[in-house]
Amino acid sequence: MTSSTPTSRATVYGYPRQGPDRELKKAVEAYWKGRIDAGTLLGTARELRLRNLAELRDAGVDEIPSNHFSFYDHVLDTSVLLGAIPERHRGAASELDRYFAMARGTADAPPLEMTKWFDTNYHYLVPELGPDTRFTLDASKPLAEFAEALEQGVTTRPVLVGPITYLLLAKDPAGTAGFRPLDLLDRIVPLYVDLLRQLREAGAEWVQLDEPALVTDQPADVLAAVADTYATLAAATTRPKILLASYFDRLGDALPVLASSPVEGLALDFTNDAAANLDGLASVGGILDKRLVAGVVNGRNIWAADLTAALSTLGTLLGLAGSVDVAASCSLLHVPYDVTLETGLDPEIAGWLSFARQKLGEIVTLRRGLTEDRSAIEDFLRTNAERLASRAASPIVRVPAVRERVAAVTDADLHRASPYGKRRLAQQDRLHLPELPTTTIGSFPQTGELRKARAALRAGRLDQTAYTEAMRAEVRAVIAEQERIGLDVLVHGEPERNDMVQYFGEQLTGILATQHGWVQSYGTRYVRPPLIVGDVARPEPMTVEWAAYAQSLTEKPVKGMLTGPVTMLAWSFVRDDQPEGDTARQVALALRDEVADLEAAGIPVIQVDEPALRETLPLRTAGRAAYLDWAVASFRLSTAGVRDDTQIHTHMCYAEFGDVLQAIVDMDADVISLESARSNMAVVADLARAGYPNEAGPGVWDIHSPRVPSIEEITGHLRTAVAAFPAERLWVNPDCGLKTRGYPEVRASLTNLVEATRRARA
Repeated sequence: MTSSTPTSRATVYGYPRQGPDRELKKAVEAYWKGRIDAGTLLGTARELRLRNLAELRDAGVDEIPSNHFSFYDHVLDTSVLLGAIPERHRGAASELDRYFAMARGTADAPPLEMTKWFDTNYHYLVPELGPDTRFTLDASKPLAEFAEALEQGVTTRPVLVGPITYLLLAKDPAGTAGFRPLDLLDRIVPLYVDLLRQLREAGAEWVQLDEPALVTDQPADVLAAVADTYATLAAATTRPKILLASYFDRLGDALPVLASSPVEGLALDFTNDAAANLDGLASVGGILDKRLVAGVVNGRNIWAADLTAALSTLGTLLGLAGSVDVAASCSLLHVPYDVTLETGLDPEIAGWLSFARQKLGEIVTLRRGLTEDRSAIEDFLRTNAERLASRAASPIVRVPAVRERVAAVTDADLHRASPYGKRRLAQQDRLHLPELPTTTIGSFPQTGELRKARAALRAGRLDQTAYTEAMRAEVRAVIAEQERIGLDVLVHGEPERNDMVQYFGEQLTGILATQHGWVQSYGTRYVRPPLIVGDVARPEPMTVEWAAYAQSLTEKPVKGMLTGPVTMLAWSFVRDDQPEGDTARQVALALRDEVADLEAAGIPVIQVDEPALRETLPLRTAGRAAYLDWAVASFRLSTAGVRDDTQIHTHMCYAEFGDVLQAIVDMDADVISLESARSNMAVVADLARAGYPNEAGPGVWDIHSPRVPSIEEITGHLRTAVAAFPAERLWVNPDCGLKTRGYPEVRASLTNLVEATRRARA
């Protein structure tokens, strides 16, 4: 290396927590069930952290993070770090049990509210902060994990949620007039100063403060608070150097504020729309006094990076910063662990993909491209180009018949034949439902027996006939259970489904499934997002057999259950070679065919779930109108072809709905069910203020908490709902599907739900 060759480091912001075989999930759930003690759980966590540390070091990562591990959620970890613990959770038997009580609740103490982490499918626990909140620093976790790595000879860069983002994500459960959590900034900044001091004294050279909230539109007073906060932190006499990290989008107006701040480093996203950060850096004259960590490898999607294009971006950035390091665009917790575990994938297609381990290789290769002669990575660049060309030329990527059908869609295909008022009368004549009709969202508990049956079918130990009968037996039991409890609109329980997106992905062309592509959604809930690799079509019906069988067992109406096009995209790894709206229309047409077949089979109620509509909303306001146009159009394309007397439902959960209320109206579903129990039914008032004209089912039971809501609790929720929204257009249902719950609590909770509804009707 010559003296003129730039120095560069390879780094990441975080790594998958679960282990290659979801060891963390299994250990945490075993602890919850009393099968292992706290010491065993802590030991498993340490083993996983040390394994990740060794893997990152052996891959050639120069600067390794710490404190990115979490038992449940990193925002919850920050609440514990700052002592922001609700009074109702302080009586737990141990610190670990208190932590899990905040996440999951107890019989006597509801959990913290849960919602989506920006526009991802990861969920965080919302901090509860009020004007009387007092903070107390508990630095034990970041200090212990830093020391743990130091014992292995690795000086890590501790990762923390920054103070601005933490407060902007928080809520005041009391809704105190004139108060906002950001008003508490002066109380927590001294704790961050103290934490930085302790980390420096422990040996930390750099600390990473994550401020992803700054890629959203922020008013001038928030930007002023950013400037003041980081001036204060940088003025601390004893501290590590500060790397302020942003991701998921461009910084916009926050970039000049950060460029002029006294922090030593900035980490920026340069993928997708965030590539505009490059122009932003140029417009402020660069950050020649700072370290730049350049996120040029997409940390949220699974496609192999275009190494030549990324290297070009890095070369341009060399002239805009004091030093340029190479990283993924965000933490790698959003992608699966290792593509080499996917032995069932076509090797050619596997070559198009890059999971967390492969992204480490891309990052290290790009760092070599900056610090060594380009010839040192020429073989990597050649192989990468060949794989990109293979993907572009593959016949599964572009299917003419699919594209022709999308091109033929007209505006008439996006509208129901009649307005809601006329449809409602037709549906009342067909369904004969009582006031405040009761239903569930769709799934019933996924028992161990069901999972074993699916595994036995895959392994060839169970033939299709025996498997079908096992599933039918479960459907019979679920229908009988609902009739016994007294629900009004029934579901078949979805025993045959592994996941609400994966199940459909496995039956649609252009979409592939993985065997080990697990990604954390929340806590111990992991999903395997399908891979949308090409044009999408439906070869044959996917759900009709099960719905029709369930309807044959009862005189009550049964709902057909589908996952909507926006959610199919959001909870899959979506192709990046065409606009997402084009892909959504392909999925919508496939679902339109399924809806038509369900209707023809006599299914009177069809639910097309869109829980991801809000989470996929662009972080920047400027991009939202275009997104909502195609998102709403794709839902309507899926559902608008039915008769007036077929009732269309949709469902959304665990998101802030205020920004999409008009889109919810525009979707024109006959009934929408929404998560609302954790937020004390706040969405009902939002719907009323928005003039929502159709029917709504605000969730009255938080199914993500392992507790049975009392009749009185549900009745209270119903009183709140009826006070804000017309009772004749209200439904009663849980927050979400019941697949993660056990049958004893489901029976008890639904029994209480029906009894509370009976009292409300009276």
